[in-house]
Amino acid sequence: MGFLTVAIVIWLVAMAAWFVVSRYFKSSDADKIKQRLTGIGKARAKKIKETKNGEQSIIHTQQGGNKFAQLVVEKYQLGPRMQLLLEQAGLRWSPARLVHLSIMAFAAGFVFGWVVLPIPTALDLVVGLAIAPAPFVYVFYKRKSRLKNFEAIFPETLEFISRSMRAGHAFSVSLEMIYREFAEPVSGEFRRTFEEHNLGLPIEVALQGLAKRVPSLDVHFFVSAVLLQKRTGGNLAEILDKLAYVIRERFKLRGRIRAVSAHGRMTATSLSCIPIAVAVLMFYTNPDYVKFFFTDDIGNIMMGAGIFLQIVGYLVMKKIVNIEV
Repeated sequence: MGFLTVAIVIWLVAMAAWFVVSRYFKSSDADKIKQRLTGIGKARAKKIKETKNGEQSIIHTQQGGNKFAQLVVEKYQLGPRMQLLLEQAGLRWSPARLVHLSIMAFAAGFVFGWVVLPIPTALDLVVGLAIAPAPFVYVFYKRKSRLKNFEAIFPETLEFISRSMRAGHAFSVSLEMIYREFAEPVSGEFRRTFEEHNLGLPIEVALQGLAKRVPSLDVHFFVSAVLLQKRTGGNLAEILDKLAYVIRERFKLRGRIRAVSAHGRMTATSLSCIPIAVAVLMFYTNPDYVKFFFTDDIGNIMMGAGIFLQIVGYLVMKKIVNIEV
């Protein structure tokens, strides 16, 4: 009961702190919007433009609570790559917010290890470092899920473009019609491509931006086919129909492979979860036996080696059953 009570208290404190901080930043954003609408902030904006750092983006004015995270992003030049990753995940976050969440996760892990776990302070830092990548793991999960949903709808999208062009519509008009006929994430990406082209960006550059935001082999095939047809000519509608057929066949083959390798994936997951479950049970049933791995130097080495070998074994088994098509 003591462990559960402490865990619940820590969780409640963390939620309360997050609520207060979020309310503060929301009120700060509301004040900035009021200043812009009433014109109070014009003099301040003019003063900022006259400074030597006038090339700073508008992100700086909207991240009062993320100054340290923004400094880290600028120092190591992580902005473009992290922004591309967030766009691929479909999240309207800034790179500084992602770094800020990672720092908060590190602090939460350190406090959890310091208050709850009977381990030295040095290992508390290890716990914090282990939890710090949690926001990045979430972003990569959203990116993978979004890409999977995009690829599932993409063959129908290609057939829709082909039918629209056979009906007499231009290629750019077909891109606009996708927004009204399909769901996210296909509709949003093609709408952005159409708007970029409609505002003056060449269609080649707009399609290359689509291929960059959606890192899928199928999208690269589509962009290459359209660009090649614009340079050499040909029946684009027929090309898109054949490309849609190839993508569907790849999906069928991928489904067969996943069905065959399902047993191997379940085995890898089970073998990886068994040591964790045994460690948790031993922690509750015989804490003195488990404390050896946290308090003794040899126990620390044994625990580190065990975790390392467990991770290596899981990655090897996952590599064996992960067959790309």
